[in-house]
Amino acid sequence: MTDRRPTQIREAVREHYASAARQATSGAFEEARKAEATAGCGCPPEARVGNGTFGAVLYDEETSGEVSRAAVEASLGCGVPTAVADLHSGETVLDLGSGAGADVLISAGRVGPTGKAIGLDMTDEMLELARANADEANVDNVEFVKGYIEDIPLADASVDVVISNCVINLAVDKRKVLAETARVLRPGGRFAVSDVMADPDMSEANRADIQEWTGCVAGALTRAEYEAALTGAGLTDIEIRETHRVHEHATSAIIRARKPAQAEAA
Repeated sequence: MTDRRPTQIREAVREHYASAARQATSGAFEEARKAEATAGCGCPPEARVGNGTFGAVLYDEETSGEVSRAAVEASLGCGVPTAVADLHSGETVLDLGSGAGADVLISAGRVGPTGKAIGLDMTDEMLELARANADEANVDNVEFVKGYIEDIPLADASVDVVISNCVINLAVDKRKVLAETARVLRPGGRFAVSDVMADPDMSEANRADIQEWTGCVAGALTRAEYEAALTGAGLTDIEIRETHRVHEHATSAIIRARKPAQAEAA
């Protein structure tokens, strides 16, 4: 019998983010946020720890000033990966699960006209919103591509930096995501993401709940599992720094690694 669970999980995630994009487009997103009907990554109110856990509030004034308010306000992330990606002029950056495009637009400004920022998302509604935000910002060194982060539609060794904001934990096969990340990174390329990590003692009941999967909880790896998956993908110089609690059983973290240069890999 075919296991339908991966398809069900992906569809639950897709529909959650499609709904968030529709709310942002209709102007209802902020009202939904105020009403706590929508929180970052879909976490229900009882799962969150205080304020400032997800979304626009995590961007400082200087960073949020680099892009439109609409793009930042539509953020559902658990961190600010551009703050730790150390982007340079002329680099090509890929954002996995780019959503409304805030981190792509910030990256585009930092890599400059000789660089490029690419956003990958599986949700038509989010892609439409991101392209509209890019048009409004008059940014032309960006590209938004439809696809799955488990099967990145880019060539081998084509990007310098991979970022992501609270998305990898939503993937059904996170090891495949990290293997794909290593494939598209150039030798010496960098991985710098914000993501949710599960506590080692998270219960199987929490993990089994698809609704919580869209809430960035059930699908998260533990620290040990994340380190093992990064190592298995061939990435090195792994650094994991916890930033704040996002759930009774999970924390947000900055996770960085590097693809070995050719000389190291030889």
